Formats: sequence, structure tokens, C-alpha cells
Amino acid sequence: MPLGTSAAMHLLQETLDRVGPVGRIDDRFSAIQAIFAADLTYVDAELQRAAAEGARPATLAADHLVGAGGKRVRPLTVLLSAACFGPLPAAARELAVVAELVHSATLLHDDVIDDSPERRGHPAARTVWGNAVSVLAGDLLLTHALDRTLAADARALAELIATLRRLVDGEIVQLRGRVKLDTSEATYFRILEDKTASLFGWSARAGAIVAGGSDDERDALGIFGERMGVAFQLVDDTLDYTGDSNETGKALLSDLGEGKLTLPLVLALSHAPGLMSMLERARGSDRAAADEVGQAVRKMGVCDEVRHRAALETERALSALSEVRPSPARDMLRVLATELTTRTS
Repeated sequence: MPLGTSAAMHLLQETLDRVGPVGRIDDRFSAIQAIFAADLTYVDAELQRAAAEGARPATLAADHLVGAGGKRVRPLTVLLSAACFGPLPAAARELAVVAELVHSATLLHDDVIDDSPERRGHPAARTVWGNAVSVLAGDLLLTHALDRTLAADARALAELIATLRRLVDGEIVQLRGRVKLDTSEATYFRILEDKTASLFGWSARAGAIVAGGSDDERDALGIFGERMGVAFQLVDDTLDYTGDSNETGKALLSDLGEGKLTLPLVLALSHAPGLMSMLERARGSDRAAADEVGQAVRKMGVCDEVRHRAALETERALSALSEVRPSPARDMLRVLATELTTRTS
């Protein structure tokens, strides 16, 4: 469906009206996904092809993760960003694949670092093939991502390398929490900016680079992507405490044991420093203490504060987006950012 017609936006609004303000995120994205169905099908096919190119069992581990699916938010960001400037160039689809390849590689690595048993509702690759294979599978996907980016646009490659450095830095800073817990907001946001927001920012800039956006528009889309990425993670933080799977405290216990802090917990500790002793017990695999920490966080209402901050970050993202020339694709980016902030699952 051509993006230059009103039919695209009509389909988008029709879907949003149908699912309502608290519909599942997959339903709320369905209109945009339908408009880009052919492109997303290409992305999925190329992800599977890339995962199969290499030596076994690394290819098996890579395919195990890629085949589990995902929201494909980052590829959509690349595609929508490029579509702001006219018909999609072939390079935009390639960079959409790259965005998901990099994201998938980081997940394979993260699961090893975090000793995670599951990913996307399935056993993590590391539990099936081992840590070494999972690391090498992530490396394999990264090599494919670099090759594809170089072929698509060298300018996007230079920016991707800088982004990869930020991803590594964020992971290292987070890893320090296993030795000494840092409950400062400054450290939390540094990790968030580097580990999550940086790839969102690259995705938005990459689409503009290959589609001919001006320097100012590229910068605006980069800001948009990063702020949207921050909002995305902040909402994830609240879901750690409000989602059904966390009623038992299992997910919270896992995060604490890995030295990870979410913003609701950071805020709770600033309001009630006495929680620290309980937190230390939770980090020592005390499930009862983890349950108590989770209950305390929920009772303080700090998740509402984090949701508010996510909304403010989305406002910052949309303010930057307003600097991009008007188009149906720009309107869809606005919807994408808004839906990520308001999702409940």
C-alpha cells in the first residue's frame, strides 16, 4: 500500500480504534505491520538466511533465537524513518535486517552474561547448546550485520560501529553491579542510554541516511529514536513489577541476582534507604526477600512515576520528530512511539 495515500493512515487509525487504548501491543502495531508486510517478510527471511550462514552449531543457536520472533520494533523504525523521505530504497530494507541482527546478537550475549534460562518464552540458546556456542552465535550475527551495512552504506557502518561500542560500554557498566551495587540514577540512565537507546537511535538515523534526509533531519530522527528507546525501557521496567509473571517474584529475583536495577527500584531506594538490607538478601538468592522488595516497590507507587517519566521521554521524542518534514510515515513514527509508552504487556 503506497505510503503517500490516505488509505495507509486510515488503516492505521481503524486498527487503533478497534483495539482501544489498552489493547495488546501486537494488535496496536498491526496496521503499521500490514502496510510494511512485504518489507517485514523480507526482514524475517533474511534473518533466517543470515542465521543459517556459518558453521554448526552456532547457526542452530542463532536460528533458535531468530526463529522465536519478536516485535521487530527496530526494523520498523528503520523502515519508517526511510519512508519519511519517499519510496523505500533497497538499502533501507537491508539496514532494517541489520538492526534486528544486532539486537539478536546482543540477546544471545546477554543471556550468557546473565545466566538466563529463557528468552521469548523458549529455552535460551545457552541452555540448549552451551554458553560458548551462544556467544559465537551472537558473533556470527554481528559479522553478518557489519557485512550488510558496508554493502548498504558506509556512512551507516561508521555510525553502527560507534553504536556497538556504546552497547559494549553499557553492558560493562551493568556488569559492575554484580560486584558492587550502584543505585544512582546517573548509572542507571547511562546503562539505559548505551544498552537500549543507542540502537534505537541508530535505527532511526540509518533510515534517514540511506533515504536522503538532510543533516538536520537525520539528527532529529536520531534524537527521536534515542528518546523512544529510553521510554521503551522505562515501560519495561514497570512491567517487571506489574506483569502477571512477576507476582511470584521470580523475575525480580533474577534481575537482582544479576546485579541489575530497574528505575522503580532505584526510586524506591531513594525514598526508603532501609530497603537496602532486604535488597542485599535478595541479591543473595533469598526469594522471600525478593518478594518483599517487589511488594514494597509496588506499594510506593513508584511505577506510576516511571510511567510519567516515560511519557515525558516520548514527548521529547515527538518534539524532535516535528523537525522532520510532514509525511504519513512521520505520523506512523509518532504512533509507534506513543504505543510503546502506553503498552501494558
